[in-house]
Amino acid sequence: MSTELTRREVCQQLRDAALGIRPLQVIHAGTSQVSVDIEGWQLQLEFDGQHLHHCSQCRCPDGREWTLDSRQRFGTDPVSLLSTWELAQIEGLLRRVE
Repeated sequence: MSTELTRREVCQQLRDAALGIRPLQVIHAGTSQVSVDIEGWQLQLEFDGQHLHHCSQCRCPDGREWTLDSRQRFGTDPVSLLSTWELAQIEGLLRRVE
């Protein structure tokens, strides 16, 4: 039985990309939404060209999904679990493709 992804599982993919363990590939960059792939993990990120604000959804290779629920309290977004350094690394990776 498939269970829903957790924010920690999603955050781990971003951490691995920040550390260079897994490659982050930008699939599509819009005005404020960026679609990225991290070894089969598909993430939708809110990015304004300078700052990563949050992850709005994620789908992992086995089909499980995580979606940001705006009714959830602060700290439930995987991006909020990143360290300051990890966040800066991801923002740098996203800026390089623009």
